Amino acid sequence: MAGVSGPSSTESRPESLPPVHESWLPREHSLYRPRHSPRQRSALLTAGVFFCLPLLLLVLGVRPKQIENRPLAGFPSPLSGWAFFTGLSQWATDHLPLRDVAVGIDDTVSRSIFGEPPRLGGGSGGVGPPAGPLNPPSESDTDRDRIQAQGYPKVIEGEDGWLYLGYDVLGACLPEQPLLDVIASLQRLRDAVVASGRKFVLVVGPDKTTMVPQFLPEDYLGEDCAKQAGTEFWHRVVFDAGAIDLRPALVEAGARRGVPVYSRLDTHWTYEGGLAMVRAIAEDIQPGVTAAWKATPTTVIDREADIPPLLGKTGNFPLQAYDLAPDGRTVRSKQVDSAFREPLRLTQPVTRGVVEPKVGMVADSLTLFATPFLAGGFSDVTVVHSDTAGADAVAVGKMLAEADVVVVEAIERSLTGGINPIVDPAVVNAIIAELQRAPR
Repeated sequence: MAGVSGPSSTESRPESLPPVHESWLPREHSLYRPRHSPRQRSALLTAGVFFCLPLLLLVLGVRPKQIENRPLAGFPSPLSGWAFFTGLSQWATDHLPLRDVAVGIDDTVSRSIFGEPPRLGGGSGGVGPPAGPLNPPSESDTDRDRIQAQGYPKVIEGEDGWLYLGYDVLGACLPEQPLLDVIASLQRLRDAVVASGRKFVLVVGPDKTTMVPQFLPEDYLGEDCAKQAGTEFWHRVVFDAGAIDLRPALVEAGARRGVPVYSRLDTHWTYEGGLAMVRAIAEDIQPGVTAAWKATPTTVIDREADIPPLLGKTGNFPLQAYDLAPDGRTVRSKQVDSAFREPLRLTQPVTRGVVEPKVGMVADSLTLFATPFLAGGFSDVTVVHSDTAGADAVAVGKMLAEADVVVVEAIERSLTGGINPIVDPAVVNAIIAELQRAPR
C-alpha cells in the first residue's frame, strides 16, 4: 500500500534570509520590502527642507536678527564639556534665519484663529503643587508650580497698549539661585572693595513691573509669587547689601513730567531714569556735588522698542533727550554711541559740579540711558557691561583696580533671577583677587 507522502524538504524548511538587501529582491519574492515607502519619502523630504533651508538662506545672505534684549548666543566651546550640548540649543535657536518672521506668524495665527496671544515660552516640566489637608500650598507656591509646569510667556500684555517683559515675573518666581546667595555675593564684593581702600556704590534699576504696575493685567500668572519675591528683594538689597533705593527718585521724576519714566513698549527706563540714577550715584560719592546741576530738554529721539519683536512685531517710541550743565551754565553731557561691551572711558576736566574721584563701573543696558550724564557729570569714569565681567572677570577686575570708586548697576530682574554675572561667585572671586593685588 502506498504510503501517504509528506511535505517535501523544500516546503518544510523555512526560507532563509537572502544575501542582499530586501529592496534589491524581485518584487514577487516573499521577503521583498521597498527601501522607502511613500510616507518615508515624505518624511525624508520634510526633514531635508527643515535642515537645509536655513543653510540655503544663510548662503543667500539672510542673517538672524536679535529680537531679544541680549546679544545672540555665541557658538559654545567644544571644551566646555556637557555645557557644549546645553548651549548648542540656544545658539541654534538664536541663529535660525527668519526667526523673527516665524514669531510674527505664530502671533498672527494664534490671535486670529484662537483669539489669544501665543505663549512664546517654555516649560521646565515641573510637577504639580504639593497639596495636602494639613499643609495647603500658598497662592505664591501655587503660582510657582504652575509656571514650572507650563512655562511663562516672554511678554505680558497689559492695559492701554503697555507691554512688560515676562522675565520680570519668571525670574522672581523661579530664580536661578536663592536670593540669600545673591545678597551674600553683593556683600562679599562690597566688603572686599572697602577693604581695598576704595568706595563701593551699588544701585539697582527697578523693573517696569515694579515702577509701573498700574497697567499690568488685573490677574496674571505669577502675580503673587512675584510680589512676594519683590518685597523681600528690596528689603534685603537696600538694608543688607546697602544699595541705593532709586524708587522714590524715579517716582518724583515721573511726577515732574506727568508720565512714568518707562516706555509702554520697552523694557528700559527713559533718560529721566538715567539722569536720576547718575545724580544719586554722584551724591553718594561726593555729597552736594549736584547742587548746581541743570538738565535742559533738547531733541526727541525716535527709538525702536525692544519688546514688540518678541511678538514678531515692530514698534517705536519717542525718547526725550537732555543736556546736562553740571555748573548750571556749561553743557558737558554728550550722546555716547556705545553699549560698553568693551570698557568705555569718559573723561573731562574737573570743574564745578563734576565728580572728582576716578570711577570704575560695571553696568547693564539701563546705563545706556545714563552715559550722556556720566560724560557730563564725572571727571573720569570707565563703564563696562556686566556680561563682559562674566566673560573675562580678571580683565574687569584689573579695570576696577585702577579706580578710586567701584560702582555696580544692575537691573532688578537680573538680581531677583540670580542671572547677573556680577553675583556669580567665580566672577566675584576673580574681581576681589585683582582688587587685593592693588590696594589703595
